[in-house]
Amino acid sequence: MAKKDDGSRVRDALRIGGKLPDPGSAPVGPGKKPKALAKLDSAGERLSALQESLYAEGVGGGSRSVLLVLQGMDTSGKGGTVSHVLGLVDPMGVRYAAFKKPTAAEQRHHYLWRIRKQLPAPGQIGVFDRSHYEDILVPRVSGLLTDAERRRRYAEITAFEQELADAGTTVLKVFLHISPEEQLKRLKARLVTPEKRWKYNPGDLEARSHWPAYEKAYTDIFEHTSTAYAPWYAVPADHKWYRNWAVAELLIETLADLRPRFPEPDYDVDAELAKLKGVGVPA
Repeated sequence: MAKKDDGSRVRDALRIGGKLPDPGSAPVGPGKKPKALAKLDSAGERLSALQESLYAEGVGGGSRSVLLVLQGMDTSGKGGTVSHVLGLVDPMGVRYAAFKKPTAAEQRHHYLWRIRKQLPAPGQIGVFDRSHYEDILVPRVSGLLTDAERRRRYAEITAFEQELADAGTTVLKVFLHISPEEQLKRLKARLVTPEKRWKYNPGDLEARSHWPAYEKAYTDIFEHTSTAYAPWYAVPADHKWYRNWAVAELLIETLADLRPRFPEPDYDVDAELAKLKGVGVPA
């Protein structure tokens, strides 16, 4: 059952600190689809205004940025979240990167090499559809990562995220929490709907067969890599309308706390206005 929609901070309600919320629940905010859709519309205006000021701050010489990391099981809605939430803002201020299986060229480098190449520039909101955490999840579940190697990667990743925070990038890590029952519905929908068949990958069933192993891997990731400077948040994702609203609000709260500011002009505004008084239409 959803909690009372009392304006509680979404980050406080969804920050992972123990048991994950039910994938079909609404722990904070709107508990029904119509209200969530209405709130997402108004959230779009706030998100757009905040993103514009962050982008302008970056253009003016600021060093701050935001990195939204989206993780979740197949069909949890990483791509849909990007479309519905980041589609609310000016694409010029967004840097999107989707990480699939490393290429042969990428495998010749440290696993963070390809991640560093996609980091947001000052003033941008960066979005990772999957991320450096895949380099723990997949090899661990596949039995290709020893316990010692896994612990080393935890340390490397937390140090990397500390480096980002020190450089002015706020890291917002979101786990889209879907139930196996809902995933099965979405996989079937991809097969029976011709327009969605391109999304289906037979390999998704292989990953699904290792569901408990992925759950364990994620639990350990949350325990070892959720820090004060880069905490993890769990967004119930069985309802797409709630997922989209919650991620939008997480971004809004993050940006609002940064309080990005438009840069002051390096020219005399009154003098420029005076010049415009005598400017006519070009002949």
